[in-house]
Amino acid sequence: VQLVESGGGLVQAGGSLRLSCEVSGIIFSRYGMGWYRQAPGKQRELVAAISSGGITNYGDSVKGRFTVSRDGAQRTVYLQMNSLKPEDTAVYYCNPAGLPYWGQGTQVTVSS
Repeated sequence: VQLVESGGGLVQAGGSLRLSCEVSGIIFSRYGMGWYRQAPGKQRELVAAISSGGITNYGDSVKGRFTVSRDGAQRTVYLQMNSLKPEDTAVYYCNPAGLPYWGQGTQVTVSS
């Protein structure tokens, strides 16, 4: 199983980024996918998730600002992040629901 996250970077507060996670080695259409983040000194937390059928849910801190989506043909899950805040700074990871696989993550840094 391989998960390759990309799209992170440095952005000013109020800006936007779109993260991508390309997935291989599993039957992508059968799995829900989650986006997690981990800031220095903090536990990894679930940011957003999308089921195999496209049902989404979000952490309270990102509701209304982040949107998760998936493209089965591309085997990719996306995280559109708008109105970014300094507290969104973290390494972002994707994960297939229920499986112990993680990518290398992508760093998001939001400056104030």
